[in-house]
Amino acid sequence: MQPKIGLEVHVQLKTNTKLFCGCSTEFGSPPNSNICPVCTGQPGVLPVLNKKAIELSLKASLALNCKINNKSIFARKNYFYPDLPKNYQISQYEFPLAENGFIMISDKDNNQKKIRIKRVHLEEDAGKLLHTIGSEKLDCSLVDFNRTGIPLLEIVSQPDINSPLEAYDYLIVLKQILQYIDVSDCDMEKGMLRCDVNISILQDGKLGIKTELKNMNSFKAIKEALEYEISRQITLINSGKKIVQQTLLWNPDKGITEVMRTKEEAHDYRYFPEPDLLPLEIDDTFIENIKKDIPELPYNRKHRLMKDYGLNEYDAGVITSDKKLADYYENTIEILKKEISQQQLKEYSKLVSNWLTTELLGRLNDKNKTIDDSPVSFQNLAKLILLIKKTIISTKIAKTVFDEMFSSSKDPELIIKEKGLVQITDQSLIENIIQDVLKENQKIIQDYKSGKEKALGAIIGAVMKKTHGKANPKLVNEKLKQILNDNK
Repeated sequence: MQPKIGLEVHVQLKTNTKLFCGCSTEFGSPPNSNICPVCTGQPGVLPVLNKKAIELSLKASLALNCKINNKSIFARKNYFYPDLPKNYQISQYEFPLAENGFIMISDKDNNQKKIRIKRVHLEEDAGKLLHTIGSEKLDCSLVDFNRTGIPLLEIVSQPDINSPLEAYDYLIVLKQILQYIDVSDCDMEKGMLRCDVNISILQDGKLGIKTELKNMNSFKAIKEALEYEISRQITLINSGKKIVQQTLLWNPDKGITEVMRTKEEAHDYRYFPEPDLLPLEIDDTFIENIKKDIPELPYNRKHRLMKDYGLNEYDAGVITSDKKLADYYENTIEILKKEISQQQLKEYSKLVSNWLTTELLGRLNDKNKTIDDSPVSFQNLAKLILLIKKTIISTKIAKTVFDEMFSSSKDPELIIKEKGLVQITDQSLIENIIQDVLKENQKIIQDYKSGKEKALGAIIGAVMKKTHGKANPKLVNEKLKQILNDNK
């Protein structure tokens, strides 16, 4: 028995105004403040299609390797619901904007799998119901029409996904692509990316009855809900019971799926062409111009960073998981290129990767911030890397400097000057400090002479402590060995 999973992802497009009117799409406005006669379905109004929404939809479809249909048709999807003021939703049905695309996902062993995309179509969003039933002061439901008419792109996959982990990986890759090409912020907390999940079990070559999970609000929840629902369906099959076609909700507190309603078929919506909108006709020249605006996508960028800069797959994956993070990395490299040779590039590139993924991202994650909020500019990170490589400061001191850079956004050179953190590289001064340390640690000297190599580390540690970490560790190591060997 093999699970067959299909995902319907709804993505809010990054437009300033709604799909068929000039109302704002700003999130967080007071309820029912971004509305007009068009998006509230008043009599006698006509929709006017948002050109920006079309451009973003085409950009997304091309990035998802879809075939663009030169002619697509908007349709009315008829159903009654309190947050749908027209009693129908303008969507696309038989003739979508784009079809037959795919994206590639990778497992932990870097094996590639193609997940086909059945269709991509444009539609308007419905409003939002606020339920206060059970409140002592208010026993009703309220409706906010601010979301009504916001442009959504629906991306429907084929049932090529065979496990909860594959579903999770698909959504991660899809979100990365959409954010890379700047068609959506994909902020799930703001409802900018929502997902419905269809699950059925393939047994003896026959596909079983499917169930649908609605209103999933996180990738983690989708993975957990799939694990439960797949197990539930297999248990029913093994016990000889029938699976009922239902729409389900995930209850994270109980860790179970619960019935929302029995599933309606597509014909229940009575689709028919939208009479107030002409067919959408797009010529090849328009499509080609959109294609030119698509940046390098995450998968391609990841492998270029591995090839050009010698990064391992994990680090390249972390860096390219976010376009702004990858831009930060490459901007840092571009500054360093002006100061170093081509032969040094991979060495410096790996050092930048280490500081970015470990030191900077670690601190940002601790404060629940993103690279957009970084107090350390890429220019200052490049300066810090050069200070380390030129042995002006040690790596240990660099971390102290970086702490100050993160808290104050100051230039590392200014911090070093203010705090007197320049590394000691004067060989005669280092030699004098070593001699002082050796006088104070006669037992350690005897241990070293008797063959205990670890004693060398103890002496180096004492020297670094005496210089407050400012002595050049390499010079200390070399000079100490020379002095000890001369005295054997």
